[in-house]
Amino acid sequence: MGADPRIQGQVRRATARGSAFRVTFPTFTSTQLDPRARGKELGTHRRSEIAANLAGYIDLFTVAGATPAQVRAWGERALDRSAAWAPHLAEEIAGIAAGAGLESWQVAVINARTEILAAIGAVGEGECSTSVVLPGPRTVQTWDWHDHLRDAPMLWELESRPGHVVRTFTEAGALAKIGVNTAGLGIHFNILRHESDSADLGVPVHLIARRILDEAATVEEAADLARSATVSASTVITAVTSADAGSIEISPAGVTVIPPEPGGVLQHCNHFLDPALAEGERHATARPGTYARLQHLRDHVEDLSGDDHTARALAMLSHGPGAAPVCAHPDPSQPINQRWETLATIALDLPAGRLRVHQGGPCQVTEATWQTF
Repeated sequence: MGADPRIQGQVRRATARGSAFRVTFPTFTSTQLDPRARGKELGTHRRSEIAANLAGYIDLFTVAGATPAQVRAWGERALDRSAAWAPHLAEEIAGIAAGAGLESWQVAVINARTEILAAIGAVGEGECSTSVVLPGPRTVQTWDWHDHLRDAPMLWELESRPGHVVRTFTEAGALAKIGVNTAGLGIHFNILRHESDSADLGVPVHLIARRILDEAATVEEAADLARSATVSASTVITAVTSADAGSIEISPAGVTVIPPEPGGVLQHCNHFLDPALAEGERHATARPGTYARLQHLRDHVEDLSGDDHTARALAMLSHGPGAAPVCAHPDPSQPINQRWETLATIALDLPAGRLRVHQGGPCQVTEATWQTF
């Protein structure tokens, strides 16, 4: 069977719209190798954006029920846990804070936003979908988040050690999220929720993502780094190389690696796939759309297996409520903690050590809207 003719038609129309208006994310390239100096350089250059991102999260936490005293205590706890697990990254957070005119615990709050939301017990109906097909790899994911934070994302290039370059799609003030390194490894990123998640904040999962990008060249190395951290919130980091992939499901109850299915297909949304961890599933009970989104990915494996990143993005195109809500749009009548938008569509180009990023969801993708970083 050939590729879905609807997808082929969408790709042709995207190509024909090559002159479409192109919106891109801001970029920053660090020049400093020392962690504190690198952080201060970033904080200085992205000062207003980091402050705005912090304010947006404070608003989100407040609406979800947290008090200012709780948020500060959680930020300080996250900073302490980070310093114990990765002192150099705690130094980088301190540098960002110095450059941005903030306190270190405030930048730690940005990095620990997943942990704080888990501590509050926040729920909602958005979130991300990831597809990887080997060999290649051929990857794509949607990144859904709250629409009032749509100006937070940025693209950051840094050299964590001489000759080792990391490029990451992240949020202003956060050390990493989705990304690639020049050792030939990339990662996708999806949030999870588990009954073992707690308010006793652990190492932020965004710092785990950063250490993987800084230090790992294989899926096994990435998983070992994840296992070395004591966490309080759950996430899946899908690590990918040219010939291997694994969805590293992280929770306080344990870390498990989900291998590709026969044919090299590895897809993940926002529920646990490991049978033992799935017994403590919390996310999907409140957000059952994750199952429909995963089924959509499975139903479109052929189109998600192609070399063309635009075709892969268009294969993700599906809107709720009549279909799987892979491409999310906010309901302005809802409070900010219940408004979700697909803010980015991202593919990894591991041979080039680059990201291909589209600002917005699959329904807005054209050949001209991709940003190569």
